[in-house]
Amino acid sequence: MTNRPDDTDDLEIDDLEIDVVVVTLRFDAADEPRLLAVLAKYVVLTRMEPGCRNVDLVSSVTVPGRHLVVQKWDGFAEQQAHFDSELMVEMAQACGDLLTGPPDVDLWSSTSAHDLA
Repeated sequence: MTNRPDDTDDLEIDDLEIDVVVVTLRFDAADEPRLLAVLAKYVVLTRMEPGCRNVDLVSSVTVPGRHLVVQKWDGFAEQQAHFDSELMVEMAQACGDLLTGPPDVDLWSSTSAHDLA
C-alpha cells in the first residue's frame, strides 16, 4: 500500500531525527459513501492507537471524491506498528473495490507539525 519514490529505497528511518512522524494517505473514491464510512471508522479507531498524536480525515473541495487521512505519530516505531496492525489491514481490505486506483501513501518530515496543547 506504500508508494515511495525510488530515491528513498535506501532511507534509514532509524537514522532520521524527526520529532513527529506525519503520514498522509490519499484516496480517490469510486464509491464515495462507502469509502467515507470505512475511512471514518478507521480514523476513530486509529486515534485510540498507542503513539497516535492525531489523525484527521479531510475531503478535497477541488477534486471530487478525493479524501486525505493525515496522521501524526510519536515516532517511527508507533507508526510502523500501526501500519502492521489488524486495523490497518482491515481498512485496506475494505477499500478494495471502493477506489479508482491504489491510495497514495507518503511519509513527511515534521518541519512545523507540532500539536497545540
